[in-house]
Amino acid sequence: MFDFLEGYDLLGAFWVTVKLTVFAGVGSLIWGTLLAAMRVGPVPLMRGFGTAYVNIVRNIPLTVIILFTSLGLNQTLSINLGATDFDVINFRLAVLGLIAYTSSFVCEAIRSGINTVPVGQAEAARAIGLSFTQVLTLIVLPQAFRAVIGPLTNVLIALTKNTTVAAAIGVAEAALLMKDMIENEAQLLLIAAVFAFGFVCLTLPTGLILGWVGKKVAVKR
Repeated sequence: MFDFLEGYDLLGAFWVTVKLTVFAGVGSLIWGTLLAAMRVGPVPLMRGFGTAYVNIVRNIPLTVIILFTSLGLNQTLSINLGATDFDVINFRLAVLGLIAYTSSFVCEAIRSGINTVPVGQAEAARAIGLSFTQVLTLIVLPQAFRAVIGPLTNVLIALTKNTTVAAAIGVAEAALLMKDMIENEAQLLLIAAVFAFGFVCLTLPTGLILGWVGKKVAVKR
């Protein structure tokens, strides 16, 4: 029944999907946290930048952002992110585009977590002489992260599915392989079932594990 899979690197394609998810997830968490810090910070210019970035980027289709990284950054501005191989360049550009897009959602999730921290804690910390950065990193963010594991899990699952857009610039992940198989094979339903099952195997354990972690570390108020 599954003879049509012979000759295709199915595991390799899903491994590229996993790498896209991991690299983009880590980058989005870092950049999204910085954006959240800007949005709640005391500097008006940084607040304005964070607000503008989130409101603009999250309303641009991901496909447009991914295509811009290839057509705009690479082909027009000759930015290759330190790589010479065409496949490596496209992979890194796809990661960059996914980070730029996903970090806006990470930012809003973390900002919602920051809003759950009682204002009195921050005020007490400032009263004993801690700076804004110290208050944010030592008191506010640790509690905020514990409160938003659930929303961040949803963002990570969405990111895993969004990696399929990387096929638009030729990254050899699962969606690109599925497109090739549909063009070359006659088993349309089986091909769709195989790739649907593959993504379920990637996203379902992620949701279950992080959901359990979120319940364990949730702040009791």
